[in-house]
Amino acid sequence: MSATQDNCWILTDGRAGNLRQARALAGALVDAPAREFTLATRAPWRWLAPHHLPGSDGAWGTEFTQALRSPPRLVIGCGRQAALATRLLRERGSRAVQILDPRIDSRHWDAVVVPAHDRLRGANVYTLSGSLNPVDDAWLADARMQWPELGRLPGPRVLVLLGGPVRAAPIDAAWWQIVRDNLQSWRAQAGGSLMLACSPRTPQWLVESARAAWPDWQGARWCGPADGDNPFPGMLAWADVIVASPDSVNMISEACATPAPVCVPGIDRCTGRQRVFLDNLLELGRVRPLSDQAPSGQTKPLRELERVSTRLRLDLQLGPLGD
Repeated sequence: MSATQDNCWILTDGRAGNLRQARALAGALVDAPAREFTLATRAPWRWLAPHHLPGSDGAWGTEFTQALRSPPRLVIGCGRQAALATRLLRERGSRAVQILDPRIDSRHWDAVVVPAHDRLRGANVYTLSGSLNPVDDAWLADARMQWPELGRLPGPRVLVLLGGPVRAAPIDAAWWQIVRDNLQSWRAQAGGSLMLACSPRTPQWLVESARAAWPDWQGARWCGPADGDNPFPGMLAWADVIVASPDSVNMISEACATPAPVCVPGIDRCTGRQRVFLDNLLELGRVRPLSDQAPSGQTKPLRELERVSTRLRLDLQLGPLGD
């Protein structure tokens, strides 16, 4: 390794879910900051990535083309647009780990990490339940320190996480009414407080209804930047029970990485890979359908990052990757 060679690069298209997974894996494998690139892939490579076409070195502009001349020891990419770049860097000597199914043979990378509900399998394919995330005991403790006011809310603290409708997981007014009815039963039984967080994909009708629901239920709500800093980490850390909409693998995976019971309303309406994902978590006992009886106690957190990163470090013989 030369004195100027980077230890690790993170390559994504900038989408929050992809970046979060890549950062989590890099943080588990490398004892030094990773260099991050947000790739804006040009046509025709944007359409055909990760297939290797003539001139692929120039698919992302001058800065990244120049960077390719000094490949890092390890590159971690997440998403199809990053898969072409990680493939090229492996050809230049980097150890290349690709997160999510690249849609071509996995032999073009040293390792491919995919959720178990994807169909890709192979000798160098690492499957996991859900998605990679940094949530562990230390992460939760830090979040509690950053958001101590949430810990002063009366228990049980109910956290509601709202995403948005997708084809495989419909979210509509009827779905929301079921959520509201069941949570009203929880409140009548146990009181406590409500924490609620929306995502950028939450439709406006649901944001407005979430703001207006249960006006006298003590708690905290975050429906967008107008509400100030996003307290999502603190909400996860202080939650006694979590209700998560069925649409987001990343959001549900992070909820399941806490010790709080996780209820997912509308599993029976889900289809395709999303249903396979949720059915797997049901079999593991890590999620349950929403009912009018609030769960209590704690459950075993589902944390795949440590398991996957340990295997990768051994199988790829990465050794120390730090300063």
